[in-house]
Amino acid sequence: MPVLKSVNPYDPSRIVNYPQLSDAELAKVLDGALPAFHAYRKTSFSQRKKRMTRVAGLLRQQKREFAEIITREMGKPVREAVAEVEKCAWVCEFYAEKAADFLKDRKVKTEAPESYVRYEPLGPVLAIMPWNFPFWQVFRFAAPALMAGNTALLKHASGVQGCALAIEKVFADAGFETGVFKNLAIASDRVRQVIGHPSVRGVTLTGSEAAGRSVAALAGEHLLKCVLELGGSNAFVVLNDADLELAVDVAMQARLQNGGQSCIAAKRFIPESGVADAFLSKLSAGLEKLKAGDPMREETDLGPLSSEKQAREVEQQVKRSVEMGARLVRGGKRNGAFFEPTILTGVRPGMPAFDEEVFGPVFAVTEAGSPQEALELSNRSRFGLGMQVFTRSEDSARLFIEEAEEGAVFVNGMVRSDPRLPFGGVKQSGYGRELSVEGIREFMNVKSIVESR
Repeated sequence: MPVLKSVNPYDPSRIVNYPQLSDAELAKVLDGALPAFHAYRKTSFSQRKKRMTRVAGLLRQQKREFAEIITREMGKPVREAVAEVEKCAWVCEFYAEKAADFLKDRKVKTEAPESYVRYEPLGPVLAIMPWNFPFWQVFRFAAPALMAGNTALLKHASGVQGCALAIEKVFADAGFETGVFKNLAIASDRVRQVIGHPSVRGVTLTGSEAAGRSVAALAGEHLLKCVLELGGSNAFVVLNDADLELAVDVAMQARLQNGGQSCIAAKRFIPESGVADAFLSKLSAGLEKLKAGDPMREETDLGPLSSEKQAREVEQQVKRSVEMGARLVRGGKRNGAFFEPTILTGVRPGMPAFDEEVFGPVFAVTEAGSPQEALELSNRSRFGLGMQVFTRSEDSARLFIEEAEEGAVFVNGMVRSDPRLPFGGVKQSGYGRELSVEGIREFMNVKSIVESR
């Protein structure tokens, strides 16, 4: 059986191989998934709360250790990795406190003496997760799923199996029974086998459009509930009346978080004509101050991308956009898995930098002549995950709030996920929602009860 290979992007000579589950081992896990669920669903909210709170405590206690695993496997600066682990603790605490209230019976007045809605767990849910936020993406799903009484089967990205094993151990150490959270060390070509197993009752995926289409088709074939969080090409609109200093500060964070390898990173920058030059000048000056290097060092702002392959892909997207007429203002060079922070101006629809999801530190700039044109450019994307607009005008803010074709609109702030708010997209960014009350109810049987006496 081929191994799953984890390659350190900062030092590609450091490779760790993880054995895949054999067919017999995988079958044993899947056959045991439904019995494990039937036992676990009988636990009370208070029992689940105690265990989930322990998970949060373990994450906080071992955050540096976990952060270093993340950094070794996918290259993000270690201080960002620490923040990722801390956010995982937050989502565990959030659902430990809120799950019982989110899922309590809801009374409905009908002609019957008693009518109400119950929320009951569906069963084992397969989570297919990516490498870019290897802890957060998992906990964003697992905390609500387990608090709801579902169980989890994790198929993590092949290159972050160290993270997958660490997460599985955290749940075990916190007291969750065997089978409640199970890592499946398998390659992508074996996902079909898992989705087709009768124990699996739902599927959630965070990943590419191609992966989403494939998994959605398989889930549809087996009539399984499916949630997809796919790509994004978020617009970052700066209108003439914006606080420019704020906009530039947020722009750098919104584009460069995780080296630009984030579905909700700002990718298309749309300044209005009156501030375009000043915005670019301040942005260029800010980028000059950044430090790239060893992601294990606290002072490092930018580490490598997740792999040399990923950096080459970004390099090609930039090159093709320049060949089509975009102007390279800054950056554009690759060194192994490192890619310089890059500014492209004159980017137009039809260019890779505008149409595609660029998973790297590239600022694709398209000037707009008015707020309405900025809105039209923002919406001219097959993606619809989120966008941000910077303006002091309530009317302009309202224009984007009401007309932007997105799962989220942030005014004078950076698009980010928050356990208190639902998270997900429209168009080719997927369907369904994670987080908040909507997220925990995605994989529930919404059961109507009518008692006539």
